[in-house]
This record gives sequence, C-alpha cells and structure tokens, in this order.
Amino acid sequence: METQERIMDTAFGLFRQYGTRSITMDDIAERMGISKKTLYAHFTDKDDMVFHTITRFIDLVNEECQADKQKSGDAIQELFLVMEMLDRRMRNMNPVIILDLQKFHAKAYQVFINYQNNYLHNMIRENMERGIREGLYREDLDIRILTQYRVYGCMLCFQPEAFPGNPDMTKVQRVLLENFLYGVASLKGYKLIEKYKQLSQNN
Repeated sequence: METQERIMDTAFGLFRQYGTRSITMDDIAERMGISKKTLYAHFTDKDDMVFHTITRFIDLVNEECQADKQKSGDAIQELFLVMEMLDRRMRNMNPVIILDLQKFHAKAYQVFINYQNNYLHNMIRENMERGIREGLYREDLDIRILTQYRVYGCMLCFQPEAFPGNPDMTKVQRVLLENFLYGVASLKGYKLIEKYKQLSQNN
C-alpha cells in the first residue's frame, strides 16, 4: 500500500504539472527509479492509475475541507481556511489536467464531476446556511442560485480559455472567493472578511 501511494504521489506531481496526456508509464517509472513491471503490479494500466490518483487527491481535499470546517470559528473563517488549503494543494496546477480527464479518462473525469455536483455543492450550501445563522451573510440570499453560482465559479479556473496566458490558478480562486464573500456578507460579515484577509496576507 505504501508503494502504491508513493506511485500515486509521483504520478499526480507529473499530471498536475503537464496534464495526463503527455505523461507515460515510462515517465513515472523513470521518475521513481523503478520498473514498469512494478507499476503494473499496482495498476492495470495508465487509465486505472489516473482514476485512482485523482480519486485519492479528491478524497484528501475532502478530508481537509472537513477538518477546516471543524476547526473554524465561523463560516467566513471556514472558507479562508479552505482557500489556504487549496493554495497548497493546487499551487502551480496546470488547468489542462481537467481537459485531459474529460477527453481521455472518462472514469476519472466522472469522479471529478461527482465531486463538483455533490460534495462541493453541499459544502457551499451548508456554509451559506451557517453564515446566515451566524449573522455573517445576508438573510435575503437565494441559497439555491448562489450555491450553483459559486460551484461554477470554483470550476472557472480549470477552463484555460477563460484566463489566457496561464495565470496563477490559486490567485484566480482567491479573487473569485473574496468577491463572492463581499456580495453575500452582512455588515458584521464584511468586517470579518477584512480581518481574515489581513491575517492571510500577514501569513
């Protein structure tokens, strides 16, 4: 199991930088200093490796999101903690990886779509409900519409044509999140956004 996880970590490091299409099993074996036979002892083929690698990455992100939710003091801090985690997890990620999944790895792409439509959707909706309860978000918000709006905003940075010139994906996410928060915040929430922004910049 440890060897399999090391293989997935190495593979994901290459996939996130170059996409999946241009990376071969030979590339992964060479990077690890092992034989292709060892790779095939753990994965049926490259498509199987991509599926398990993407599934593992999403599972890790989900676990950290839950941990951030538990340790956050309020709904706004929760989103800032999640954003900082995604900064670490997605730094320097090439958005072409999602296009490669869509074109060449249907099973892995479905894992990503399920994450978007289920886990991410529920996390955003629950955060909005929490923020309203805490008096940090406006009470007149249409949660259903704004949840969908935020879900698709999160996915925007995976569309290379939306931001020509390969901008920093984490910066794109940060700008989109901050503007979303300003749009839904109450006066009390606005002050907290400013507080957490300052703390984040200082760190």
